[in-house]
Amino acid sequence: MIKILICDDHAIVRQGLRQIVEDCHDILIAGEAESGEAALRMINRDDYDVVLLDIAMDGIGGIETLAEMRYQKPDLAVLILSMYPEDQYAIRVLRAGAAGYMTKKSAPDELLQAIRCVAAGKRYITASVGEHLVSSLNADENTLPHHTLSDREYQVFIQLTQGKGIGQVAEDLHISVKTVSTYKSRVLEKLDASNLADLIRYALEHHLIP
Repeated sequence: MIKILICDDHAIVRQGLRQIVEDCHDILIAGEAESGEAALRMINRDDYDVVLLDIAMDGIGGIETLAEMRYQKPDLAVLILSMYPEDQYAIRVLRAGAAGYMTKKSAPDELLQAIRCVAAGKRYITASVGEHLVSSLNADENTLPHHTLSDREYQVFIQLTQGKGIGQVAEDLHISVKTVSTYKSRVLEKLDASNLADLIRYALEHHLIP
């Protein structure tokens, strides 16, 4: 039996995931957490085979939670399930130790396949992620400044280049407007950009946004 911990701050998402797996005889939802902090407490209290982890949550985000899970339980399979497109975060979280990355638009059957795959100790990578991974491996990362961004800086960078204002980014990431402004300044410096238009141009040139 594959024991799963769901970590998502939306109750309706957790309920939807329960409905997807309720008829599976080999998969059991053994716990639910509405925050990264709660999930970290639970993995230290009970044993799970797979964690379904969202990226954007209240408190510490999914990327930070992933890093701490990898530190505390290196053998625990963490499958990222996110609303963000694969080309924005998949490679970054796979490098951080995630066992796989799926968007919430994925078909239920694909999710079940991914759960069984990572529970068996493998990585689940879609064809689209595979293409991005090959491109990433072929690139000289020393010439790609966005690889120097921290996970939070990268999140702020992507959201700003998608046309979101600082206030909206702060709300989405559950951080203060002042903190977002600080991250924006760091991103501008690291990418040698003068303004938001430069950031958008960079993101388009490197296929980080549509």
